[in-house]
Amino acid sequence: MSDEDEYYDEDNGGQDEDYGGGDEDCGNQQDYGNQDDYSNQQDYGNQYGYGNEQQQYGYGGNNDQQYDQNDYGGGYGNNQQQQYGYGNNEQQYDQDDYGGGYDESEEPEEQEEEDPEPEDQDIDYSDDVENSEDVVEDEEEEEDDGYTQVAAHTNQASDGTEGGNNESHGMGSLIKGAMDGFGGGGFDGVVGQIGSLISEGGGASGGGLSNIFSSGGMESIVGNLISTASHQFFGINPATGAIIGAIAGNIIFQMGGTNNSLSSIGKVVLDNIISGKFKRDIQPFTPGGGGPPGLGFQQQFQPINFQAERQRCLDQRVLFEDPQFPANNSSLYYKTPPEDPIVWKRPGEIYENPQLIVGEKSRFDVKQGALGDCWLLAAVANLTLRDELFYRVVPPDQSFTENYAGIFHFQFWRYGQWVDVVIDDRLPTVDGRLCYMRSQENNEFWSALLEKAYAKLYGGYENLDGGTTAEALEDFTGGLTEFFDLEKGDKSTILAMLVRGMQMGSLFGCSIDADENVKEAQLTNGLVRGHAYSITAIQTVNTYSGQIPLLRIRNPWGNSKEWNGPWSDGSSEWNQVDPSQREQMNVQFAKDGEFWMSFDDFMSNFTQMECCNLSADVMDEISEMTGVEIHDKQRHQWVEKQEDGEWNSRQGTAGGCQNNDTYIQNPQYATAFQVPLDAVEHDGKCTVIAAVLQKYRREMRSKNLDNLPIGFSVYRSEGGGALQSIAGQKPVARTKVTVRFRVPPGQYVIVPCTFDAYDDASFLLRVFANAEFQTK
Repeated sequence: MSDEDEYYDEDNGGQDEDYGGGDEDCGNQQDYGNQDDYSNQQDYGNQYGYGNEQQQYGYGGNNDQQYDQNDYGGGYGNNQQQQYGYGNNEQQYDQDDYGGGYDESEEPEEQEEEDPEPEDQDIDYSDDVENSEDVVEDEEEEEDDGYTQVAAHTNQASDGTEGGNNESHGMGSLIKGAMDGFGGGGFDGVVGQIGSLISEGGGASGGGLSNIFSSGGMESIVGNLISTASHQFFGINPATGAIIGAIAGNIIFQMGGTNNSLSSIGKVVLDNIISGKFKRDIQPFTPGGGGPPGLGFQQQFQPINFQAERQRCLDQRVLFEDPQFPANNSSLYYKTPPEDPIVWKRPGEIYENPQLIVGEKSRFDVKQGALGDCWLLAAVANLTLRDELFYRVVPPDQSFTENYAGIFHFQFWRYGQWVDVVIDDRLPTVDGRLCYMRSQENNEFWSALLEKAYAKLYGGYENLDGGTTAEALEDFTGGLTEFFDLEKGDKSTILAMLVRGMQMGSLFGCSIDADENVKEAQLTNGLVRGHAYSITAIQTVNTYSGQIPLLRIRNPWGNSKEWNGPWSDGSSEWNQVDPSQREQMNVQFAKDGEFWMSFDDFMSNFTQMECCNLSADVMDEISEMTGVEIHDKQRHQWVEKQEDGEWNSRQGTAGGCQNNDTYIQNPQYATAFQVPLDAVEHDGKCTVIAAVLQKYRREMRSKNLDNLPIGFSVYRSEGGGALQSIAGQKPVARTKVTVRFRVPPGQYVIVPCTFDAYDDASFLLRVFANAEFQTK
């Protein structure tokens, strides 16, 4: 079958790997590698009212495309091979092209020979790097419609190649859009612009092209606020981080305990919370609250206010017991019980002096337990790399000493809004040891409690068995995550995406596939497999063989486990660099976990890279938390909009994919993009990342309601109104879940759909754009 047709997926899908019950098993692995799929679940919209009417706007008849259901990513084991062809469609879409997700059965073989060849495609993508030159030649022969599209492995966006399959990661399709604005010079063109971007202000960190988040500059800025008394502490002791006037709950309940060890950012955030300078706009999470009607998710509990409930427990001298997520089997599983008998214990019953956060370095070392949630572990590891993000999820106003009452809370982004998840601290143990996620330090409990809160968010521990790291990263940051398979990616594209991401304030992580037999195995080159690194800067240097790009990479352990190859600390390659440039780059040879390596070596040694795009709203909240004016330090920012929607067969808005005559009845979302005056590309086009997130499906696993195959298409709309028909119209972009594309300014319509007509489901549509845009 053709990858041209391959653009629909379930919201957790788009992956070639199966995280839970499928071909890729991440259970019982104490690492966070092998995340070959970081499918993004996010994005956008603003709904026209016409999606919810019974009126029919037209038919999808005479469509040039016919879809196979696997283009849409069957949910948790929906591996049908049958063809779905309706109406006068000439091109057929197979269900397998919609991607697999949480597949509990073996993945079927591709039957490419049964699929007809795609016709009249406006975008031709390479399904591997070797074919990228042929793609460019093919595009030149076609009529230029002015549209370019960027897609990453996580998207599984349609790439138009004949004979493609689900192994295509779409990296070739990134080349055209990703290289926009670099002068058309390919890899050398990107390298040539890095220096000028640094000189224009992109190298404020002193080490190269970076941003306030990637560089780790927030910690030094906040530290300077403290040292210069620009931040005055009112609620805590600045030396120890202790809350002034707190009750020693650990003494009241005789549960041991040690105070948190907070960084400078942690202390400032805590003080701003205690003093009332920062009050987050957040809703208490209630299991079943906000779920779709008729699916068993009506609200059953009253919301729990963390502060009020903790005070009640302290006043009554009782330890909190969560009625919403009880310490029994209903919270552990819905189908498969644990192999060993579970005993629920509080941290003070497991270790003598439990601590929520032990220290800045030990925090980075998190281990997987018996649960198959390596995808979650990888996201947790990335979360620890940036304090300004970590303390948004793990509020520092709680500990095992101050005001301790057996109650904790964690905050997650859920379907478009932040929620506060309150839990008690009773944890599952086997033989007196934690059986699920845990920290390297046996007395540190933030990771085990975070996993419990996340399990409550999605209805139970077993519901976390299988997923994608992008899913969790978005829940932790509210950002939009893209994943890049470095083994199959084009280096020009990867470098271009790094440059653009640094300009837009994005965060980058990278890792090497884990060794299933060795936990965090250190290689002879000094790198550690299955370990999360962050990319903190890009720089170019002149060498005897010409100008080459370097990356500055950080091991969060902050120790001597660093890259020891070319351009490592003290290597002979540094003799080629002018001393003044070395000083400007702030090159230091220290056993601090930070090192430089050439971009070529990066591509050869690391296997995957994640880009977490943060919107201006996220940056605004970080400013409020820390007192640092982010807008003054991050010039370019993503603008985000989002909208809830649903496919409802009774209301006539569940039209199915383009195979169906009812396709046009799906909800439609319109927007008008414009080009910012200071766009980083300077080519008159807009950059857009759009995605659709299927709601409540993970929570409904226990009800045998799997993820539906879904996707969406983007169409140019000259009049700005609803589409009455798609006959003869080619989409600007289309994808299973997430797509990045570049278009001229103008009006566009996004049409999300399920594969089958009359499938009912709720979704969230979001969009990130590089300029303010209108929706209607």
